[in-house]
Amino acid sequence: MGSVFGKNLTLSIFGESHGKSIGVVIDGYPSGVKIDFEQISYEMARRAPKNSSYSTKRSESDLPEIQSGILEGRTTGAPICAITFPDV
Repeated sequence: MGSVFGKNLTLSIFGESHGKSIGVVIDGYPSGVKIDFEQISYEMARRAPKNSSYSTKRSESDLPEIQSGILEGRTTGAPICAITFPDV
């Protein structure tokens, strides 16, 4: 399976749940777009493990750490890089 998707807006994922980090690089996003961190938090919570014997035992931080591409809540035009660190 590939780890890079898209043409005009490119999404590249990296890492693995049993590794040190999981992340994404989004390239091609225009500058000045306001980022809704509440929506990101909501979506991250939807994928979190549930309290069920059938769900995954993985645990990751609630929000990814933004490394680049966002300043003061808006995109800068640079590639957006976000990382989360799984607890295994």
